[in-house]
Amino acid sequence: MRFNQHLEKFYCSTLSTLLVLSVFLIGCGLSGCGEDEEIDPVTGAAFDATTILNDFANKVVLATYTDLDNKASDLLNAVNALNAAANQSHLELAQTAWKAARAPWEQSEAFLFGPVDTQGLDPALDSWPVNRVDLDAVLDSDQDLTSASIDALEDTLKGFHTIEYLLFREGDQRKAEEITPRELEYLIATTENLKAKTGQLRTAWDASGENYAGEVANAGTSSTIYKSQKDGMQEMVNGMIVIADEVANGKISDPFTEQDTSLVESQFSFNSISDFQDNIRGIQNVYMGKFTGDGQGLNEFVNGVDAGLDARFLTEVQTAIDTIGAIPDPFRDSITSHRSSVQAAIDAVSTVQRTLENDILKLVLDGNFN
Repeated sequence: MRFNQHLEKFYCSTLSTLLVLSVFLIGCGLSGCGEDEEIDPVTGAAFDATTILNDFANKVVLATYTDLDNKASDLLNAVNALNAAANQSHLELAQTAWKAARAPWEQSEAFLFGPVDTQGLDPALDSWPVNRVDLDAVLDSDQDLTSASIDALEDTLKGFHTIEYLLFREGDQRKAEEITPRELEYLIATTENLKAKTGQLRTAWDASGENYAGEVANAGTSSTIYKSQKDGMQEMVNGMIVIADEVANGKISDPFTEQDTSLVESQFSFNSISDFQDNIRGIQNVYMGKFTGDGQGLNEFVNGVDAGLDARFLTEVQTAIDTIGAIPDPFRDSITSHRSSVQAAIDAVSTVQRTLENDILKLVLDGNFN
């Protein structure tokens, strides 16, 4: 089809007889060629990324943030129930709710750009390690603990990992009776603050709010941020590269290289391996254009240019997820006792990163989009 379009454009510019022109015009009517359309040296024709960008913005990003916000509400409800009756059942329900909220957040790290960055929401939600010295100081003080007062604290004293520390403590099953009234007060305030941040993030992308989704979906047309569809596509790929690099060269490799458990993310809940897998699932979601529902992803563009690359990358991503999952729990023990498994995971994620940087990003940068 693309080869036929190329021939039609050639005839448009070189043949002048009325008979040939009439035939050409019929062909244009069937295939949609135009005089001002540029020819992409890679794909053979300009690629319309409108659906990919729209599905990424709405079916991946906004859908993920909506799920995150809903699960943050569930977490706050569970924490309030724990405060009302600090028993073991309520504690375990709050712990489960924390893990459930953690999944969409970790998947969202495949697109840490836009409001999550410019509004400072990423560090407010997910700074680690927890500053336990200062946290204990706040707990020992008579400072009022409200969502607003928590908001004024440094980022390592709030968000997911402060909540995690208060709910789980040292990875062993915490006893509800060990939680002090002051800890419960802090837990409620910081969870309220987290819920406010997830709501802010959802609103920033929603059409009824600041509509950052519209900026991405309308790249190259009405967007004031992304002047071309290529800009939007490049942002998507760069987001995936950033998290692949962070997982391989930071989240997994830093505690592994230093053999320092204090550097392990989600160490109190023993949720580290799930975190890392969800980071890579986020890459998978962006590439395939899906979260709760199916859309059109970057793979639509890549497959049209290089089907072999598309198949290879899909395999590499799933291999990385599976290889991370093969690390024995808890991760903080495996950095010393199962080092070959950890190294295999680093290598698998690094392969994903290299393919994104060397192959997929190059296709986007070399491509021509409407």
